[in-house]
Amino acid sequence: MRPTHRRLAATAAGLVLLPVALVGCGIGGDAKDEPAAKPQRAPAEEAATRSRERVQAYLDAMTAKDVAAGRSQLCALLHDGFDLGATGPNGDFADHFQVPEAAITDIRSGPLGQEVSVSVSVTAGKRTVARPLVFTVTRDGSDWCIAGEAPGGTPAAPTPTGVVPTRAS
Repeated sequence: MRPTHRRLAATAAGLVLLPVALVGCGIGGDAKDEPAAKPQRAPAEEAATRSRERVQAYLDAMTAKDVAAGRSQLCALLHDGFDLGATGPNGDFADHFQVPEAAITDIRSGPLGQEVSVSVSVTAGKRTVARPLVFTVTRDGSDWCIAGEAPGGTPAAPTPTGVVPTRAS
């Protein structure tokens, strides 16, 4: 090949590869083809949002006495204990307890995950008592789940049943 032909071949190859190189660098691509990236939520904001969602779903399940919906909010490690105690005499879903009102009062970061403080009104017979509880919500793989429940004022460590006895005094 003569020097002129080599120069022509190199120029032609360069012109063919130039658009590919420019698109690879982000130059020359059509911005309309790709949707604009949504700004990511800050990790703390996402943790608080997911924790609120999980605990609210659990509270709604308690109010509706929907054991399956309550179980689905818990981390997998707590499922067996929950199955044994949820509808027992002191479980969150016991038949003789009614939950007329439950509200999230605070969410904060704790040593074991997000600590979600709630106030739950429990009715047993003619008596209604408000009980503070703290749920610990953590990330389990790619999902969020409730990892523990404890009386208000103490961090929620996992319990064998996944529920803390709620007694109407």
